[in-house]
Amino acid sequence: MSKLVKIKTQQTTANVEVFVNNLENEQQRADSFTLIEMMKKISGEEPKMWGTSIIGFGSKRYQSPKTGREVDWFLVGFSPRKSKLSLYLNIDFNKHEEALQKLGKFKTGVGCLYINKLTDVNHEQLEKLIIKALQDK
Repeated sequence: MSKLVKIKTQQTTANVEVFVNNLENEQQRADSFTLIEMMKKISGEEPKMWGTSIIGFGSKRYQSPKTGREVDWFLVGFSPRKSKLSLYLNIDFNKHEEALQKLGKFKTGVGCLYINKLTDVNHEQLEKLIIKALQDK
């Protein structure tokens, strides 16, 4: 039996453009607008704020295979953090080694890709990873 869990990070009605324009770092503002256009084009979804600092595209109810708990979450998204961009792709990066080898300078976490700035990575390979993330949903 599944149970919908209300998590702290929810979709909000906050304005994405206002959020990005209020970023102090000029590079992060520019990179954020580029990522918005890229993810919007690939996903076909409009950007929405999730919580106070995450920009997500689309939404889906995910169910944990272990607990059966369900949460509403975005399909792909990102957050401009102080020192890097956190891209939430929710994919197993071990299955995408070829694209990662050609990507450039980055780090990974569980389902996340961390980039200092977009000029550090190959945009074509990044787009491939975003497409894969959406296909895996």
